[in-house]
Amino acid sequence: MSLFDTADLFGEDAAPPAVDARSAEVAGPAPLAARLRPRHLDEVVGQRHLLGAGSPLRRLVEGGGTTSAILWGPPGTGKTTLAHIVSRATGRRYRELSAVTAGVKDVRAVIDEARSARSAAGARTVLFIDEVHRFTRTQQDALLPSVELGWVTLVAATTENPFFSVVGPLLSRSLLLTLEPLTDDDIRGVLDRALSDPRGYAGRLALTDEARAHVVRLAGGDARRALTVLEAGAEAFLADLAATEEADGGGRGRAVARLDVDVLEQAVNRAAVRYDRSGDQHYDVISAFIKSMRGGDADAALHYLARMLEAGEDPRFIARRMIILASEDVGMADPGALGVAVAAGQALDLVGLPEARLALAQAVIHLALAPKSNAVIRAIEAATADVRAGRAGPVPAHLRDAHYQGATRAGSGVGYRYPHDAPGGVVRQQYPPDWLTGTDYYLPGGNGFERRATERLRELRTIVRGTPPTGPHAESATGPGTAPPGPVG
Repeated sequence: MSLFDTADLFGEDAAPPAVDARSAEVAGPAPLAARLRPRHLDEVVGQRHLLGAGSPLRRLVEGGGTTSAILWGPPGTGKTTLAHIVSRATGRRYRELSAVTAGVKDVRAVIDEARSARSAAGARTVLFIDEVHRFTRTQQDALLPSVELGWVTLVAATTENPFFSVVGPLLSRSLLLTLEPLTDDDIRGVLDRALSDPRGYAGRLALTDEARAHVVRLAGGDARRALTVLEAGAEAFLADLAATEEADGGGRGRAVARLDVDVLEQAVNRAAVRYDRSGDQHYDVISAFIKSMRGGDADAALHYLARMLEAGEDPRFIARRMIILASEDVGMADPGALGVAVAAGQALDLVGLPEARLALAQAVIHLALAPKSNAVIRAIEAATADVRAGRAGPVPAHLRDAHYQGATRAGSGVGYRYPHDAPGGVVRQQYPPDWLTGTDYYLPGGNGFERRATERLRELRTIVRGTPPTGPHAESATGPGTAPPGPVG
């Protein structure tokens, strides 16, 4: 769940000007999202974990304290809205900076202004800094005196982990509030408010069930996007309806107009995707997506990727499945595939949609084209089966920890051979427990990198075990007559 952020229809990067919050009322015809921006905490949708009675956020708003706050969450989760609510509720001046464009000079100018206002009229200032993780350490350090002395109440927003991106002294002087995406139910609540609120459509408009589901899918957990889609469809629909009523002499009167999915699609130029995120389609499409990459069909995999993204599937779920596939179905045939999949998931966290769909698509193509091997999953499944069956045994004495007093007397570490002392960095030495000596878990295939891995593995096993292999593999860990484990999922 997340705050209902309506600060900017086109993203938080386009920051509003630094103005006093008390004079920041929407003037003239404004976008629906701007008109419906929450004015106080009771209008906020989502973030129940932050809004409970006695919570730090509610105390900050209602108590008028000087505690600064760092808002950590993905793009579009309401960071700007929260800053406006804090400043409005406490009657403070509001200033805003974007770390993308502001420098130390800009920070110091706002702080000097806030200090002057405090000295002259006792006015406190809320300073909102978007993308604070983009500030250098010097720029963040410049904020410390003003925060510590209470010249400003800092509300800083970041999409990156603040424990890595925000300097320790600033983090220790601020509340850390973690924001989460909106649920589908939250989005439905936003739509209900837009349809009934006087600032929205005041009961003049309703959505069919299919149209409502379509808006929820397109929103993808972002209330601002949901309102943008609704407004695009509603304005075109109401304009056409008014023209029709005028031609008919106003025969329809004040009846509630019902916006259906066909009209909505035409207005937003985006087809409804028949996809149930909690039903069979969810499992069928992700299954087809995985099997297309496993089977080497990059085009089909891209189709299913686009289908899921357009339907509002959680992109993190997609990224996780790709990371699993990189080890399960590609594995050591292309050792770099796992890094590509993980990088796509990290890019999603850093950039967000829609841009991150490029990174996801790149990873999909890489995984589909990569040589395939299921040797990794077969190896770990075989090892796990032995452990569960009780085939373990004590760790060989020479491999045990020898860093405590009395270890040598107990025989721990005695006789261990340090591989780096030998030419080639490999020595003959027993590593597994006695019961598993000579057992082969990893059985590489013949695709990609594993063609070379096979020879290297044979060489290492010959040196370490001190005996040449008797066949292509010494002893299969699955045992004779036992079918190897199949793919997971």
